[in-house]
Amino acid sequence: MGQITSQLGQLFAQTIPTVVFVFFLLVVLNRLFFKPLSQTLDARAKATSGALEEALAQATAAEEKSRQYEQALQKARQGIYRLREEARRDALGERERSIQQARSEAEASLEEAQLALNEEVAKSKMDLRSAVESLAMEITEMLLAPGSDQGDRGGVQA
Repeated sequence: MGQITSQLGQLFAQTIPTVVFVFFLLVVLNRLFFKPLSQTLDARAKATSGALEEALAQATAAEEKSRQYEQALQKARQGIYRLREEARRDALGERERSIQQARSEAEASLEEAQLALNEEVAKSKMDLRSAVESLAMEITEMLLAPGSDQGDRGGVQA
């Protein structure tokens, strides 16, 4: 067993420089290669995630602007529809006023014509009455006139 321990001791003594060299190599590689590589990868990850976050923020802002644009467009459309409706109502009101005015004018003309007709009828009746009275007087005078022959009617037949 002493021989095994001495062989292990020699083996251990031979491996110490290799272990020291590996640790030294590990430290050197860590400082010169792995640490800068790790920093570069971390910076790249931060840049990528930052760009991704920025892209998401821009997409969110674009969606918000799009929503605002749609709302403004909807309000403008509602305003146009409201203006159209008001114009239509105004046109209908103007049409109704024009119709009412035409009716009023037609009724006034009709009343004037009716009054003129009534006056003309009244005048014609008065003219007819006076003509009837005049004819009646003439007939009465002719019938009652002295020297008129009762049998001779003067060629007028009734």
